[in-house]
Amino acid sequence: MLKSPPINGSQQIGFFLAPKFSMLSFTACVEPLRSANRMSGNKLYTWELFSADGKPVQSSSGISLMADRSIDEVKHYPVIIVSAGLDPHLYNDPKVFSWLRHLDRHGTQIGGTSAGAYILARAGLLSGYKCTIHWEYLTGFVEEFPNVKVTTRLYEIDGDRFTSAGSGATFDMLLYLIGRQHGYKLSIAIAEQFSHFGANSLDSPQRRPIQQRLRINHPKLIAIIEQMEANLEEPMPRQKLARSVKLSMRQIERLFARYLGITPANYYIELRLERARQLLKQTSMPILEVSIACGFISASHFSKCYRKHFDHSPRDERP
Repeated sequence: MLKSPPINGSQQIGFFLAPKFSMLSFTACVEPLRSANRMSGNKLYTWELFSADGKPVQSSSGISLMADRSIDEVKHYPVIIVSAGLDPHLYNDPKVFSWLRHLDRHGTQIGGTSAGAYILARAGLLSGYKCTIHWEYLTGFVEEFPNVKVTTRLYEIDGDRFTSAGSGATFDMLLYLIGRQHGYKLSIAIAEQFSHFGANSLDSPQRRPIQQRLRINHPKLIAIIEQMEANLEEPMPRQKLARSVKLSMRQIERLFARYLGITPANYYIELRLERARQLLKQTSMPILEVSIACGFISASHFSKCYRKHFDHSPRDERP
């Protein structure tokens, strides 16, 4: 799928469904393939669904899909896409990891959608490759796999690896891959079938811009929040923030009160606590290390702030 189409026959694609996989990301793969067959008038693609034991797999929405085969029945396959979703950091199946490594040794092109990069990294298949992952899991992923070249792009294609960061990104990635195999004209025809006008560029942000997320358009307020989000481990001093936008602290406090109904200090600490929550949920980092990574002066101060904000202790946040 990443190279030229097969000389004879259809391009075979196998989907490995992990528990709690994202149904939307899965269909964002399958529907472009189905449409490619329909729009071209040829069976360009065929696909099968695999699970660890051959039994149905329940998605994050509670809907289950039947597997065509168990991984024990699949020794060779041209392309495998790992479809994951919620809580990928908790997934730990040595049998699946061994199976993926076996396929890799036999030339399989392997990808992951949404949070699929977690499973590929755990299997040791992303060493030396660039990859991306859904923004919700980025913090924990970076901490667990510091040697993996993870980016914040919508999708990454690097050699025989390909990863996407969510359902919309997956759809764009599939359009690109289909276009590379069968031409730009077909990929545009598929996009039009789904009223998808204009694919996002690779460097488009995964999350909405601050002005859309918070419904604000004051440029200096946006600039302050951008700097806060970029400096969570070592929080910027208030006066440095003020100087960077050429405002006084009093003016900044008025902006936060008017547009967000909160003080700058409380807004900043909430950002850091949200990052801490991700680390607690997605990694096994000691609480002290989490507190340091989120800019708190001590574990006790961190615990006090955490309990006040979330109404439970950091320890209670652990899965």
